[in-house]
Amino acid sequence: MLSTLCVGLAIDVYGPICDNAGGIAEMCSLDPAVRSLTDALDAAGNTTAAIGKGFAIGSACLVSLALYGAFVTRSKSFPENALPTIEITNGWIFGSLLVGGMLPYAFSAMTMKAVGLAASEMVSEVRRQFKDHRVRSGEIEPDYEACIMVSTNASLREMIGPAVLVIFTPILLGVVVHPVLVAGVLPGALISGIQMAISMSNTGGAWDNAKKHIEAGKLSDENGFVQGKGSSSHTAAVTGDTVGDPLKDTSGPSLNILVKLMAIIA
Repeated sequence: MLSTLCVGLAIDVYGPICDNAGGIAEMCSLDPAVRSLTDALDAAGNTTAAIGKGFAIGSACLVSLALYGAFVTRSKSFPENALPTIEITNGWIFGSLLVGGMLPYAFSAMTMKAVGLAASEMVSEVRRQFKDHRVRSGEIEPDYEACIMVSTNASLREMIGPAVLVIFTPILLGVVVHPVLVAGVLPGALISGIQMAISMSNTGGAWDNAKKHIEAGKLSDENGFVQGKGSSSHTAAVTGDTVGDPLKDTSGPSLNILVKLMAIIA
């Protein structure tokens, strides 16, 4: 699996390069034909990014399984609070499996909400700047540093909650109660988290490409009329892409950290 690292890195980097190329073409007011070409490349980049994230998810799964095996082995031989035989019929194991399975959902909800709050702060900052007619007319440049600070501060502040959830769950259950709960939480979080990470990566890319498909004028209704920009279909696709971006770029990749970090701490 590690021998495919070069391919994984290459296809992962392809997407952001094409995305930035499209942004540069738009900012430089290049011919619309250039933007249509970069959009096609960006659509392919969303697909390759989903594949690249699949490699990362698979790697996280293997690492978590190995660390879980190490945790169980060490815990069984530990002199104090040693683990009994791990069986799914054990009430503590079964109950903690369900708790572990719910953790990725709670974690993803927190990260998705964090992106929404940060976006709202960014919109407020942009509105504040555009109240100045000199910015609107192009006489002075916008305050880019203020926008960067909004993004940076929000990303640091809003990640405190998810980090606490990941770090302290195995510590709280293992130290305060008994390590047998951790033996159930880890596989529950692994099974649930890996499935969610794969789903999020593919769903986010699909929503992004759906919007591009409509903007390219390739969607028609039952009467043969093209559903392009400004149509109800495009409005729905923009809403979907607004959800898809944090799915594929925030919540999905960060679930790898959840399953690995919890196993490391355990």
